[in-house]
Amino acid sequence: MKERRIYTLLGLLLLVAVGYLNWSSSGGGGVRVPIPWLQPKMGFVGRNGTRFVDLEDGSLVYVNGWNSYWLMSSDSGDRVVEMLRRGRAMGMSVCRTWAFSDGGPNALQIYPGHFDERIFQALDFVIYQARKHYVRLILCLVNNLGAFGGKPQYVRWAQASGINVSTSTDPFFSHPTIKGYYKDYVKAIISRKNTYSGIRYRDEPAIFAWELINEPRCEYNSSSPFLQAWIAEMASYVKSLDEKHLVTVGLEGFYGPARNDRLGANPGSWAASLGSDFIQNSEIENIDFASVHAYPDSWIPKASLEEKVQYLSSWVDSHVNDSEHVLKKPVLFSEVGSHLRVKKNGTYDRDMLLKIVYDKVYESAKKGQAAAGALIWQLMVEGMQTYQDEFSLVASEHPSTYKLIVQQSCRLRNLHMKKDNTGREVVRSCLEPPS
Repeated sequence: MKERRIYTLLGLLLLVAVGYLNWSSSGGGGVRVPIPWLQPKMGFVGRNGTRFVDLEDGSLVYVNGWNSYWLMSSDSGDRVVEMLRRGRAMGMSVCRTWAFSDGGPNALQIYPGHFDERIFQALDFVIYQARKHYVRLILCLVNNLGAFGGKPQYVRWAQASGINVSTSTDPFFSHPTIKGYYKDYVKAIISRKNTYSGIRYRDEPAIFAWELINEPRCEYNSSSPFLQAWIAEMASYVKSLDEKHLVTVGLEGFYGPARNDRLGANPGSWAASLGSDFIQNSEIENIDFASVHAYPDSWIPKASLEEKVQYLSSWVDSHVNDSEHVLKKPVLFSEVGSHLRVKKNGTYDRDMLLKIVYDKVYESAKKGQAAAGALIWQLMVEGMQTYQDEFSLVASEHPSTYKLIVQQSCRLRNLHMKKDNTGREVVRSCLEPPS
């Protein structure tokens, strides 16, 4: 009789588990029963000097990844699943995406401290599905620009509450009330319990890192001390809430005016006047790794392809060297974007520029140095034209770029021959490294 009860209980648990997996895999309706212990096994990522390591087994982690900022905002769970499936099929292991939408239509944060639960559950779904596909996420917490609210929205909220702040967005980095808004938001995100998995974000290994802000800039260079202090304060605050995850800034990588010996690496004199400084901002104790962006088409638009190639090569070398010898931290090239122009011989300018970054990351990784990976900007699936920009692509529609991505995934994976913890092949076919 006792054994029958045990088998009955086990049968009921199995039915619940099967029903849960069937429901949650489709993002459909019905009663949600989050079961943390049913989630795929995955370790947190930490760092050891200039390298990322899997804290579960101690293996080195190299990143070939992509940006899809739109995942939370997609009105289709199927498109989210398909994007994660395709990314993983190309061997990519990290996706960078927005974990913010402040004010405006379909906002996650409607106004300070108040959230749309429907949008929060969309973010839950993204994180849950990422883990199912063995993809880790870099989650960005606010935008510098006004897209999806960003700094301007925080300043408008302060003005609407009667606080006397200037029309500049620089008070975002210095005003106590606005900093309080941001901290409250960060706390709500990090302490959130996922309605699909039952796991709090701070305990979720599918989150690779928190990114404080996308591409921080100041309107006035005189505000740079406030940006520096803001990074230190917010990085420390994130760590006080969550000791398990890495933290990065979200920098473009420009050198400030005090770096006379490095200003030549900037794309123009304008880049030193934006209040940020790659070394100073990245060397803060609670910043675990450096981040750099690369947009030669936008930054030096009048340059020839050969000049862009030369510039990009120098840009990557400078940041890898500084990360290795000055910062002594890993560096991720977390946005690498280029236009989709086709040359007369059928090759893409984009492929030539992307290959420069990929090759330099690979060579650095082979030597055990600081370049830990790169993330292409940005990948889409069909039907997402609303979120498309001049650098977006559906990878399968561009075979040469697709092949380049897969090759990079394969050769980084082969550096350490770490078996995929699912026991399945990560990449459909690992091709020869690009020549």
